Amino acid sequence: MATLSKIDDPAYNGAMASRPVPAASVQPPGAQPVDLSALPARDRILHAAHDLFYAEGIRATGVDRVIAESGVAKLTFYRHFPSKNDLILAFLGFRNERWIAWFSDALRRHGGSLKAMVPSLREWFDAGSYRGFAFINAVSELGTNMPEAVEISRSHKRDMEVLIANLLPASRRRGADAKAIAVAVDGAIIRAQMDRGPDAALKALAELLKGFAPRAAA
Repeated sequence: MATLSKIDDPAYNGAMASRPVPAASVQPPGAQPVDLSALPARDRILHAAHDLFYAEGIRATGVDRVIAESGVAKLTFYRHFPSKNDLILAFLGFRNERWIAWFSDALRRHGGSLKAMVPSLREWFDAGSYRGFAFINAVSELGTNMPEAVEISRSHKRDMEVLIANLLPASRRRGADAKAIAVAVDGAIIRAQMDRGPDAALKALAELLKGFAPRAAA
């Protein structure tokens, strides 16, 4: 994925405009159950850890629980993941791939402009599996104890900022606007997690995005 420093490069913008997009719809991570029995052992472990870590927390989920949910032998687990920390880092990388794939697809399906932000996020917020932002949750849980996890989380935010920047027209403020919108999205994610529903969070985000609309239309 491009960095924000490349967003206003004419060659990059031309390539993005002509790049084909997938026709199939991608579901929000965790929105549909996965048949673990059909997967190789490593994938079963990773999918089980993904759902447990996201739903119940990283610290609250022990290795034995992941082993039980994935249906693998303990020896098989440790062959693929020598420690829980290795599994945590794999989970964060896996979550990033799934979330970015869904977010990119959702933005495309909802029109590929800044107006796509709110309906795209609603898809995720309305999913029964929604438990907030996995990366904010992970940093809150792990703090400075796992700098590698913090760096993966930062990288995820950079990927999200690039997708947001792609919704904006080329300008000197494009990167800065994308960062500002990403912070607003973080706030909406947290508010939607705290409230009984996403309506208040999405309404506030929509109001904020109106301030960027004149720039997008210019």
